[in-house]
Amino acid sequence: MMRKRQNTVKKINFIDIQAQYSAYEDEIDSAIKNVCNKARFIMGPQVQELEEKLEQFTGSSNAITCSSGTDALLLALMACDVGHGDEVITTPFTFIATAEVISFLGAKPVFVDIDETTYNIDPSLIDEKITERTKAIIPVSLYGQPADMDEINEIAVKYGVPVIEDACQSFGAVYKGKKSCNLSTLSCTSFFPSKPLGCYGDGGAVFTNNEEMAEKIKSLRVHGQTKRYHHKYVGLNGRLDTLQAAILNVKMNHIEDEISKRHEIAAKYSEKLKNIDSLVVPFIKEARTSVFAQYSIRVKDRENVVAKLKEVGIPTAIHYPKPLHLQEAYSELGYGAGDFPVSELVSTQILSLPMSPFLSDEDQRYIINTLMDIVK
Repeated sequence: MMRKRQNTVKKINFIDIQAQYSAYEDEIDSAIKNVCNKARFIMGPQVQELEEKLEQFTGSSNAITCSSGTDALLLALMACDVGHGDEVITTPFTFIATAEVISFLGAKPVFVDIDETTYNIDPSLIDEKITERTKAIIPVSLYGQPADMDEINEIAVKYGVPVIEDACQSFGAVYKGKKSCNLSTLSCTSFFPSKPLGCYGDGGAVFTNNEEMAEKIKSLRVHGQTKRYHHKYVGLNGRLDTLQAAILNVKMNHIEDEISKRHEIAAKYSEKLKNIDSLVVPFIKEARTSVFAQYSIRVKDRENVVAKLKEVGIPTAIHYPKPLHLQEAYSELGYGAGDFPVSELVSTQILSLPMSPFLSDEDQRYIINTLMDIVK
């Protein structure tokens, strides 16, 4: 039975973007005002400044900013000349954007099930899905933890295909001494407001150490131009707004501290919850870190747990309730229930708790104690 709590129900933010703005308010307001005063809203100097900061942070030779994480994935696939009749291997346990961009280019997403401990793509299952039509592999570094990139890269080299890390949730994570976004042929991240590095709208970036691909992506994001009104490729309008770049430049000054706080908060969650038999805490593999874009646990009685937490002001989220192979949008691929059993199992149990660098000790204790009352 749950212990009685205080009469006033708490109101906890799932991700406290407001607290982050308050902490950096003067810096952010000044950065925005500077852009407005100069009125260089498209490809202003703050964009290049951000790209240089991203390169320095990740160790990647090229960071090409763009209009969203989805467009980053699209640009990466376009740089690899993915098109009609091609196949791209990825995971069904991810946000639809990962597969959506493959379909958008007329290619076919080929799904591979996940590892039950990390929720990332299982590299041992990739080889059997490779065909002569395979054009790329997209592992997703889910919830902030890099996928098994060495094993995946080894398979890719064997078959001569590029690897595109979907690092939309893992910016700032470390894998064997290297940063996520610098672990494969191409990498993509998102600056959606709730991400570990988030702007105040949509934004993203593509990373690569391949200079030829970098130049192509820079062209593709501005309608395929090589110079004004000279178009080498059919591209898109995929630029990052200067205002968003200015905001991200401020946040880059604080990213290391925020990642450290994410680690501390995740460690507190795991330490208190790890011995509960009916609950599974995140598992982080050796020689890598997670930035905990989400702190995701697994519980068997999820609907009941979600409802009881909501009653006392604790928000939750489910990332993701239905794997892509069971989505109506992908019914034409002919997959059915049971085809990817690990993804299907995890999708019925996964549950994300409030997580941000600004989650207070008091609020976290309240979340932990309440959850322990519910699941014990």
